Amino acid sequence: MTQHQSLTPRPAAADRSERRRSLVRAALAVTAAAGLGITAAGVAGATGTGAAASTPTCSVAGLSASFGQQLAGGMNHQGVVLKLKNVGARTCLLRGYPGLGLENGTHRTLPSTTHWGDTWYAKSPAKSTLTLHRGQSAEAVVAWTHANTGTSDAVHASYLQVTPPAATSHKTLKFPQWVDNGDLNVTALAYRIPVDG
Repeated sequence: MTQHQSLTPRPAAADRSERRRSLVRAALAVTAAAGLGITAAGVAGATGTGAAASTPTCSVAGLSASFGQQLAGGMNHQGVVLKLKNVGARTCLLRGYPGLGLENGTHRTLPSTTHWGDTWYAKSPAKSTLTLHRGQSAEAVVAWTHANTGTSDAVHASYLQVTPPAATSHKTLKFPQWVDNGDLNVTALAYRIPVDG
């Protein structure tokens, strides 16, 4: 005996309800897939920044400091290109401005103020993160005005303190200069800074 299975037709309302449920399920699936894509992109982004974050900031011990081109000009202006070179074993990062200070002949700190930005000789580049491989250098331009020995408020320095960005100690360079009011101007660090003078 053959069995016949009869299919009872669904009411139209039931069909509409099922279609709505199907659309909701499809929308949820698309949203979930998009969320997974965002999560994957986030993980990829985090991995990329993690790689950059693994490169350390240049330490004072891993850098040498020296003077490059000497700069002169009218109206008692004077300046010099300051170089920071990676002499460490690892690639490292520098970003921003060096800190500066003045010392006398016995290495006593003298009153001084450092101004970050443009100088008489060069426009300051925008702050950027510099990757220094072993042997590679970054530079900044230091400028000041100099007075004669008898000028009031002139500071007679023998050494310049140079503090790399993010550091808490400094290098010391010979700097036998008169500096008006102890005011020093310095640009941000860059691989190369065009200078006038």
